[in-house]
Amino acid sequence: MDSPLEVPASSQEITLAELRHVAASYKWRIGIFICVFTVLVGTLAWLRPKEYSATITLAATTEGAAGGRFGALATAASSLGGLASLAGLSSPAEEQKWESLAVLQSEDLTERFIQQNNLLPLLYPKQWDATQRRWRTTDSKTVPTLWQANRYFKGSIRNVTVDNRTGLITLSITWRNAGLAAAWANGLVRMTNDFLRAKAIHTSERSIAYLNEEAAKTNDLQARQAIYAVLESEVDKAMLAKGTEEYAFKILDPAFPPERPSSLPFWMWGFGAFVIASFFSFLVVFIKVAWHKV
Repeated sequence: MDSPLEVPASSQEITLAELRHVAASYKWRIGIFICVFTVLVGTLAWLRPKEYSATITLAATTEGAAGGRFGALATAASSLGGLASLAGLSSPAEEQKWESLAVLQSEDLTERFIQQNNLLPLLYPKQWDATQRRWRTTDSKTVPTLWQANRYFKGSIRNVTVDNRTGLITLSITWRNAGLAAAWANGLVRMTNDFLRAKAIHTSERSIAYLNEEAAKTNDLQARQAIYAVLESEVDKAMLAKGTEEYAFKILDPAFPPERPSSLPFWMWGFGAFVIASFFSFLVVFIKVAWHKV
């Protein structure tokens, strides 16, 4: 009986008839492989926990850049943002926006958020004994650390995007629990606002103390006037920071627990597995025919 690979070799070109001949010879093997692979991937996707994405929409504020006696200058610089960008410069408001974004995604803030909310057991549930409320292992090398959690949070959970046209910022948190995803998104923004506001208040209070000391040391009228002008600006900044909860980011649309998962349904995973298995089977058939012609 002829072998399935015994196809006419009069031409070095691979024809469709040759491919059909070999595929028909191995149709049962190909069919079983495609079915098993599709069912296996679809089952794993069905067993995989669903993920939910909660998003919060933000706008960077300009209070810190436009506060105080020099607010007019900052506002003018902000209004000339287009000309400044052409000249390779950036306005104070634009600089503050990117600084606030850097803090929002910083390792320090993320680790603080994880530690304050005790998220390590939630991020690594398989390694946590909920009954004994301790890690299943005592080896310090295998116990999850804040550094590992920060990398996990940055790579798989948190995502920050900026719309270059509108300047709006979107923070999304993807997690297996819809309520926690929304709570984490809102909590991260709240912590960023609180952190930057406290930092601005501390900086202004230090500047006020220093300026008061310098004003007390000099008897020169012009020097005192200059010091008091800067002092007034710092007092305005401190008062503005103390009275503004949304200091760095204004929340335009808070995060709510999503009702539908963001992860792909199992049937789409199964369809993708079917396409991949079919392509791989065709590739194997093509290689067999090409190898026979060599």
